[in-house]
Amino acid sequence: MQYTSTRGGVVGVDFEGVLFAGFAADGGLFMPEHIPKLNNVTLTTWRSLSYKDLVKEVCALFIPPEAIPRSDLNGLIDKALGRFRHKDVVPVSRLKSDLSVLEMWHGATHAFKDLAMSCVGQFLDYFLKKNNRHVNILVGTSGDTGSAAIESVRGIPNIDITVLLPHGRCTEIQERQMTTVIEDNVHVYAVDGTSDELDEPIKKLFGDTEFVKRHNLMSTNSVNWARVMVQIAHFFYGYFQCAPSQDNELLPPVEIVVPTGGAGNITAGCIAQKMGLPIQLVAVVNSNDIIHRTVQKGDFSLGNTERTLASAMDIQEPYNMERILWLAADSDSLKIKELMNEFNEKKGLNLPPELHIQVVFITIVV
Repeated sequence: MQYTSTRGGVVGVDFEGVLFAGFAADGGLFMPEHIPKLNNVTLTTWRSLSYKDLVKEVCALFIPPEAIPRSDLNGLIDKALGRFRHKDVVPVSRLKSDLSVLEMWHGATHAFKDLAMSCVGQFLDYFLKKNNRHVNILVGTSGDTGSAAIESVRGIPNIDITVLLPHGRCTEIQERQMTTVIEDNVHVYAVDGTSDELDEPIKKLFGDTEFVKRHNLMSTNSVNWARVMVQIAHFFYGYFQCAPSQDNELLPPVEIVVPTGGAGNITAGCIAQKMGLPIQLVAVVNSNDIIHRTVQKGDFSLGNTERTLASAMDIQEPYNMERILWLAADSDSLKIKELMNEFNEKKGLNLPPELHIQVVFITIVV
């Protein structure tokens, strides 16, 4: 499995390379050069797996054994998910009218991002020990990403993590989770402005390849492919918990509702669709509704970032939409480069009609 930038300027990168990368050097995001397609036999086999075992199967599709041998991969995932408070890691609560809730808050910080971030921390530690390297992680956060990132790498000697949070725009518990960690490798700063505004200098830093190389700089925001990869398992597990057993027959569709800010989690859902999982995705947004406007009207343009009770979703520039558009454009990197150049110049664009109709999930605003 090799990886390519959504803008086509960087190709043929291995898993270790994309794990330690932020944005690609051409400003794009890394994606697999091909998405594995699963048949109904495989889907039926996976139905009986635990959440932890599903994570292993999904990751093994995107991490070749020459990068991490399967026995090592299994051990890393077992260790990563061993801190969760529930034996099932993500139990399912059954409500009325065929409605179920996937409980993704049993990790160290009570955020769903603990699930993927804990695995990413183990993957990083594995390669750093193997190669005797040190890295500096730079994370911008609107709330839950920062604390989950800190918990995933705190105390690891080969990693220093710097987290930038928008002053006064995170919940009190999230701010305390980030600012009360006493570890030599954890550095947290409050900055003026919104989370979208603090992303701008971070993007510029990662675009400076010499600076990135000199300081061994990387990101564990959802620009990092490994975060999105682990989250793919959420959708398979949630589906299998809700869809009735059909043996080898065609599997019934299931609607999955995804609270959406930076669009990393719903990107994982779009990839699960591409892999053959019969799900319909519903992105729930707040008044920062750029994803809603993009899907409903093809209007991918910035608005003012409004403060809401769901501060982790207060994002007007969801960078993972670039991955979703790349999937919808059938991996046409030249088209995505053209569109993102226009977006960066004008802070908005209207999707071409042929691309707009390929965006396959729907949204509701709350």
